[in-house]
Amino acid sequence: MFRHTPYDGTSQPFTVGLKPVAEEDWLDVDSGLARQLAEKERLFKEARDAVFRAEPQTEAAQREVLDLVVGHLQRHCGASHQVGTDVVMLADTGRQVSLNEGPDLLTAARLVQEDLVLMRPGPDGYRLVAAALCFPSSWSLAEKFGLSMTGIHDSVPGFNGSRMGQMVARIFDNLKTGQVLCRFNWSVYPDGELHHPEPRQIQLATEEDALARLFLRVERQTLIRLPGSGDILFTIRIHHDPLAVLERQPDRREIAAGLRGQLLALDPAQLAYKGLVTTRDGLADALAAVAD
Repeated sequence: MFRHTPYDGTSQPFTVGLKPVAEEDWLDVDSGLARQLAEKERLFKEARDAVFRAEPQTEAAQREVLDLVVGHLQRHCGASHQVGTDVVMLADTGRQVSLNEGPDLLTAARLVQEDLVLMRPGPDGYRLVAAALCFPSSWSLAEKFGLSMTGIHDSVPGFNGSRMGQMVARIFDNLKTGQVLCRFNWSVYPDGELHHPEPRQIQLATEEDALARLFLRVERQTLIRLPGSGDILFTIRIHHDPLAVLERQPDRREIAAGLRGQLLALDPAQLAYKGLVTTRDGLADALAAVAD
């Protein structure tokens, strides 16, 4: 069953939508933990330069992130993580992660399903100074590393020079230590791959392909300020669900109707950004059949 369904109308695309959540709900652990962490291990081993980068002078902030993650796991995730002095053992696989091998941001990312991105204030606003980014949604760390929020979001319709961009800048400036803010983003993908740095344009042969072949990709994003450095940790947790599962959801009619409404409300620039220019109408028709 789907864990998060922001496309049902509870969250709107291309809006800020940040809401406070309790500290105990900061990280999002589910039954996909072992599979996603195994994929991270593969990427860190085979393509480390593509999925991990860090500027000099970020070591102290990276250590803060690791301490924050380990402390959270110890307090709230005892069923999935057994935290020791120097290692964390993943309960379902028995695999152990050393806490002393570094870099610390990479070590933290090996423990959780979230990707971890460090944003640091500078003359042009907050910019990306370190990241362990294994599961990007149509963007690459190489393209965005070192950029400010403006540069990172240059391709996002309606962000730069808009109320949305200004609101995000104010939220970053005013975020207090101890606060956890959360938002959701969703998109449609043609396959179930987690590592998706390349842009996508979805093509469907028939309307029936929409539910049989497509995937709903949900990003659960959080913001938290590090108490020592003052940097902001941005986390991205990917949920990637086959649309075929929708027909087994108890609330499938409401979800289908909400997703269809959001698809039909996208303007041409938003459709192009989401890769749905030629697919939107066929997908909307397939969802209408589920919603009836």
